[in-house]
Amino acid sequence: MSTWVWIVIAIVVIVVVAALVFGRRVREKRLVQRREKAHELRQEADQRTQRAEEREAIAQEHIEQARSERGEAAKVGARADRVDPDSDN
Repeated sequence: MSTWVWIVIAIVVIVVVAALVFGRRVREKRLVQRREKAHELRQEADQRTQRAEEREAIAQEHIEQARSERGEAAKVGARADRVDPDSDN
């Protein structure tokens, strides 16, 4: 083979190797970006979960307060029935 054929082969090999290296770096960069995005999403999910748990605790506390108030209202209503001379009790 003549010298120019070897030169063309060498250039083609260099271009192919460069393309493979470049392609690999692009893939690695994408993987890093995807990992970072996943990390951000997980942090957001953790924050939302924490806020939801806090809100659930507050709601549970309100439920307990409402039940207590309802019980007190029932006691006061029963007392009013006992005190009321027009009551059937």
